[in-house]
Amino acid sequence: MLDLHVHLVGHNDREANRENIRAFLDEASRRGLKEIGFADHDYYWEQMNFPLIREVAKDYPQLNVRIGLEAEYRPNEEARIKHLLEQFPFDFVIGSVHEINGWAFDIPEEEQKHWEQDADVLYQRYFDVVTQAASSGLFTTIGHFDLIKIFGVRPRTDILVLAAEALTAVAKHGLVLEVNTNGRYKPVQEFYPEQCLREEIQRRGIDFTLGSDAHCAEVVGRDLDEGIELLRQMGVHSIVGFLRLNKVRYSLD
Repeated sequence: MLDLHVHLVGHNDREANRENIRAFLDEASRRGLKEIGFADHDYYWEQMNFPLIREVAKDYPQLNVRIGLEAEYRPNEEARIKHLLEQFPFDFVIGSVHEINGWAFDIPEEEQKHWEQDADVLYQRYFDVVTQAASSGLFTTIGHFDLIKIFGVRPRTDILVLAAEALTAVAKHGLVLEVNTNGRYKPVQEFYPEQCLREEIQRRGIDFTLGSDAHCAEVVGRDLDEGIELLRQMGVHSIVGFLRLNKVRYSLD
């Protein structure tokens, strides 16, 4: 139905040109999506071409093409992110945490460090930063909420306890959490967030959106039909897209 986590320039391995934009929109159309949201990593800012996305989108009237940004949240860098967000009228903004005190914890070379640490401490440090991100007022969405599980390390303490403060901040500020299907293709081999967190998110009345985290056109929309079915089974009746930072609701009934 919608994919609001798509990376046009990937990991800076392609240009934001007309041909590549069309490849993503063609795949979205083939999969029958109603809405697609481009949200490249903020550290590739110089490679982005937002006006061209708007121009090419005119050739796809059946698609709601949204433009967002996935901003790397680091404590005390709110001003940097705010400056970027002032440069373009974004539809949505994903706040993501891939670093803890300068440690890029989600790259394959860092897996061993996960297994060498106290898992409870690791998770708590991660969710402390997520809480700050959710409280910053900069984002519409928090990306891959439990990314810290990427290599399969699990805490001894109940994850609902460790994530409680972050979820409270998300709910307080009206943010949206995504069912991100890309986790299935990481060592942990499951969607973000895990089932018990999804149930708690619903219980707290927090809205869901969907994202494939596609870094190439072929992956747009991957497994999102399954994500929708999981939400339906939980009794979720709608998911959220965005237009100029305002929520757009899509019924699942």
